Amino acid sequence: MRVIELSWRAGLDESRAAEVRALAAAAAGVDGTEPLGEHVLMHLADDGVAHLLALDGDAVRGVAQLDPAEGVAELVVHPEHRRAGTGRRIVEEVLSRAGGSVAVWAHGQHPGAVALAARLGFAPVRELWQMRRSLLEPIPEPKLPAGVRLRAFVPGQDDDEFLRVNNAAFDWHPEQGGWDRSQLRLRETEAWFDPAGFLLAVDESDRLLGFHWTKVHTGPHPMGEVYVLGVDPSAQGMRLGAALTLAGLHHLRERGQSDVLLYVEADNSPAVRLYGSLGFTRWQADVSYRR
Repeated sequence: MRVIELSWRAGLDESRAAEVRALAAAAAGVDGTEPLGEHVLMHLADDGVAHLLALDGDAVRGVAQLDPAEGVAELVVHPEHRRAGTGRRIVEEVLSRAGGSVAVWAHGQHPGAVALAARLGFAPVRELWQMRRSLLEPIPEPKLPAGVRLRAFVPGQDDDEFLRVNNAAFDWHPEQGGWDRSQLRLRETEAWFDPAGFLLAVDESDRLLGFHWTKVHTGPHPMGEVYVLGVDPSAQGMRLGAALTLAGLHHLRERGQSDVLLYVEADNSPAVRLYGSLGFTRWQADVSYRR
């Protein structure tokens, strides 16, 4: 058996990034869940994060991405090269690089990841639920308050209003809060971005009250997603959350999707109740472990 070499890199070139995406796709095909979050895949070329490659010669057998500013990491080992200690070596090297304290995400709570976390003394500190529903079942019509209408997001025109509402609605959220134009621009360049599916609830003066940003996954298992849904705190009590969710579900069904998923913090009881009342059920969980 060849010795796996661990090598730290800054931003990955497109060739290496393509290898990482292919490795992640192979793991998803075996595990049934994406092993790396969207944030990781969008920052493979970013010099502001560190990438640890597990190399067999020049072939990538495993990878970790460490965000040193946030103290957060994610990793995956190719399914054909597991059970050889590579995952443990990657985690221990990430711990060393991070100074001994780091949060590591386990997507889908894969049994191997859960067992490794326990062996290395990690404890769960955050749980993110994936919930799903069928779009083939009846979807109630959205009921908007008087004076409120829906329209599509216009890039360049609605940026500031979206950022204002997003950052007010998610001021508590470690990933979604505190956005600036760079986070928005990054997503607008993604192949899946479609402003027609970025629904805005505005008042009679066109002031933004809330939004439902939908996404369509076109991979091996096409599916719609409630990508981000937010309501301006000043508009709380108008029941916009339910109306915006339903409007997005109708849009996704019209786009030909038969199923939809979303992610929600497990301890966000109001959001979990809302989505449950609209037919969503828990599908799986992503867990953040920390030592």
